[in-house]
Amino acid sequence: MKPVVIVGAGPAGISAARTLLDHGIRPCLVDESLRGGGQIYRRQPQGFQRTAKQLYGFEARKAEAVHRTMDELAPLIDYRPQTLVWNAEDGRLDMLNNGRAESLEYAQLIVATGATDRILPVPGWTLPGVYSLGAAQIALKYQGCAIGERVAFCGSGPLLYLVAYQYAKAGAKVVAVLDSAPLSAQCRALPALLGQPATLAKGVYYRAWLTAHGIPVHQGATLEQIDGAQRVSGIQWADQTLECDAVAFAHALRSETQLVDLLGCEFTWNALNRAWLPQRDSAGRSSVNGVYLAGDGAGIMGADAAQMAGERAALAVLGDLGVAIDQRRPAVLEQQLEAIQRFRHGLETAFPFPANWAARAPDELILCRCEEVSVGDVRAVVDEGHWEINRVKAHCRVGMGRCQGRMCGLAAAEIVAERSGRAIEHVGRLRGQAPIKPLPFGVEVQP
Repeated sequence: MKPVVIVGAGPAGISAARTLLDHGIRPCLVDESLRGGGQIYRRQPQGFQRTAKQLYGFEARKAEAVHRTMDELAPLIDYRPQTLVWNAEDGRLDMLNNGRAESLEYAQLIVATGATDRILPVPGWTLPGVYSLGAAQIALKYQGCAIGERVAFCGSGPLLYLVAYQYAKAGAKVVAVLDSAPLSAQCRALPALLGQPATLAKGVYYRAWLTAHGIPVHQGATLEQIDGAQRVSGIQWADQTLECDAVAFAHALRSETQLVDLLGCEFTWNALNRAWLPQRDSAGRSSVNGVYLAGDGAGIMGADAAQMAGERAALAVLGDLGVAIDQRRPAVLEQQLEAIQRFRHGLETAFPFPANWAARAPDELILCRCEEVSVGDVRAVVDEGHWEINRVKAHCRVGMGRCQGRMCGLAAAEIVAERSGRAIEHVGRLRGQAPIKPLPFGVEVQP
């Protein structure tokens, strides 16, 4: 009998697995990481001695609860850690585990693939010592180290302040925080943000703690250049410079949607996320029968919402299979998710997208580091009359490299839109291609 499969063991995937098991269905949970928890609740390796409070701060209790749930689930379900799903089609997942390839057919599929950083390149971003905010957080949580001795944090979004705080709290030297969002925008967002007072309080605390501990926080400051020859030596913004040996930057998050794309799900433009996202109903059902979506991979809403969405998607699976559920629970979850969505609107007001980035990007700026495609290369293709993003990709190879457009795809679309004079939603989206992540040569195929 084909199983119900969940891809991703973050808050959404773990919640979905727990719900299914509680109703008598033993799911298969597939995850790339060695230990479940996702990015925000990423677990340190066995043998590391840092406490949950040191690792997760205010989120320690939530992290411990998620980890306990995962530990309880692991022996009771078909749990497959360190397993990459690199392709999906016709009711089958193609996977890679420790160099061994295998396929898995499923009856129903819950996709909970999470999110990664949204990168808007600046000159010098390919230098050694430059990381995304998420990568800097992984280094601290999973490897117990800082990315440098004097670190600057730049960009915008709640993660900016969280990671800067985590680094400073761990004893790292944070030389500055550059937030491209002006303080006035955050003040305008306050009424909407008050809808989630506990979450707002944590954000205010991180910001205030940094200032109280002498860490300069610059509002409305856009990172313009990262200096260095062999590695990072400093940053520039406005008319100011600052010495540092590492930089972490990003502008909020982007949903991981390539697997959903391969599954044939329909997408629509989402202005709030400034991205194309897969269609889903309030229960998490996608446009493809038997495929359900949960968590930040279907739209950025955070860990709390991901847990709720994971449970809601699992309840949808159960309902569609004819399994008895508490009929009141779905409505409660949907109401809670709607409240978080309103808060999410407030965050977009507080941390607006830097709309002038594309116009200011110099021609020589490397946009796609995998294929060494510059902003000027993309503009030249647009000037030839090509403005649909996949046509641009075909002509200059932007998004064809190892990352399959994860790093450059959204930024490339911004350049195309600005150069062609079109709204960003009209230039299309990069189509997903298998393998969605690189595979090694000599993969052993399971008989």
